[in-house]
Amino acid sequence: MSVGGCPWPGSSRGGRSIQGGRSVRHGVEAEWPLDRRTAPVSHGLDTAVLGAAAGCIILWSLVAARLERLYVTAPIAFVVMGLVITHGPLAFIHFNPHSSTIRSLAEVTLALVLFTDASRVNVHELRHDLGLPVRLLAVGLPLAIGLGTAVAFGLIPGISLWVAAAIGAIVAPTDAALGATIMEDTRIPNRIRRLLNVESGLNDGIATPFVNVFLAGAASTELVHSTSALGAVGELLIGVGVGVGVGLVGGWSVTRATARGWSSGGFRSLSALGLALLAYSASIEAHGNGFVAAFMAGMAFGSLVRRDLEPLVDFTEEAGGLLSLMVWLIFGAAMVVPGFEHATWQDCLFAVLALTVVRMVPVAFALVGSGLGRFTVGVIGWFGPRGLASVVFGLIAYDTLDPADAGRVLSVVTVTIALSVVAHGLSAAPLAARYGRFSATLAGHRPEHTTTPAMRPHRSLGGHVGAAEDLDA
Repeated sequence: MSVGGCPWPGSSRGGRSIQGGRSVRHGVEAEWPLDRRTAPVSHGLDTAVLGAAAGCIILWSLVAARLERLYVTAPIAFVVMGLVITHGPLAFIHFNPHSSTIRSLAEVTLALVLFTDASRVNVHELRHDLGLPVRLLAVGLPLAIGLGTAVAFGLIPGISLWVAAAIGAIVAPTDAALGATIMEDTRIPNRIRRLLNVESGLNDGIATPFVNVFLAGAASTELVHSTSALGAVGELLIGVGVGVGVGLVGGWSVTRATARGWSSGGFRSLSALGLALLAYSASIEAHGNGFVAAFMAGMAFGSLVRRDLEPLVDFTEEAGGLLSLMVWLIFGAAMVVPGFEHATWQDCLFAVLALTVVRMVPVAFALVGSGLGRFTVGVIGWFGPRGLASVVFGLIAYDTLDPADAGRVLSVVTVTIALSVVAHGLSAAPLAARYGRFSATLAGHRPEHTTTPAMRPHRSLGGHVGAAEDLDA
């Protein structure tokens, strides 16, 4: 047997065995022919890690409904399972936080999630209600970064202003997926859910240049590009341009191919996955912001194919959901213990303030004059879970900074994310139910009830659509 005319080691040609070759396995040379029973062929796949991840997925699939009724969300469960399989008496695998594979997986996952989240945003309707998203992104986010910087610099000893600014920017972006119950509850006004979705989608990308600038200043090195305000703006503009271009061309191509019967229904959903990855990678290659590109591509794509959107993005949404579970598993396995081992009371206090004052005060200030009620403003302010973006930025900081600063950033970011996973995960369903009942009592002319199209239901890995009936069960 041969490939390209070259026989495999140990095979025969013309009745003669091939001898004299050498093989390297685990750094040890061995003569051919090899006995596969004593020297099996080696490959780079870590089957222990693969088996552990598969086991966690299977376990969650068996008990998800039961645990969700107890307000135990998927991120909480996978963080705990990540801890169990890497620490304590059941530990049998190990993850390195410095692994480029872990970082790349987290970045790609975030890009897919941003694309699918954005595809549910109707641009034609959103442009008539840009006021609230602009308030949160143009006013609330910079204020949150600034306030987070001030709190970190004043509270955490021994860090420079650059490191404090990096911490403030890392924990500023929100992740609506951590409280998907609120996003899926149809009792909550569409306008509020769309606001939270757009904010969590775009603030990841907007925060990226800030993180890069602050890390470059903290590291005093050229490891991170975009070290000027002009460069940060340029990254955003390139990301927007690439994302919109990929989304529009991709949406038009899919629409035309479908109308002419060129595409197969069984493979058509792959187009959304490909477009998400293309927008992200093309923007990175063009020195742009890949996360903004992914979000803008999803928004443009979804606006062109609204009628057939759901079957097109379902596969990408499920793929992003599965990868998200893996990121939370890795977070529990690789970041929680190293982060908490060296955490101080200042780190814990900062985490509490980051989820409350640092988030809620800028939101309240940004929404002054919007007409929204205090309860609504409080819900929007509280609903700022830290998720995938903060994990990605934390890993980037850990790779970039010197060991002392890297360890401190890892501790404070890990404590903040872990607290957010628990606090927002446990409070999402009760808060959604309470606010849903409250919003139903508001008069129809209130700003919360400004007419907007219904959001497309979000399909989780379990197929749960988040109907109000399910929440009341």
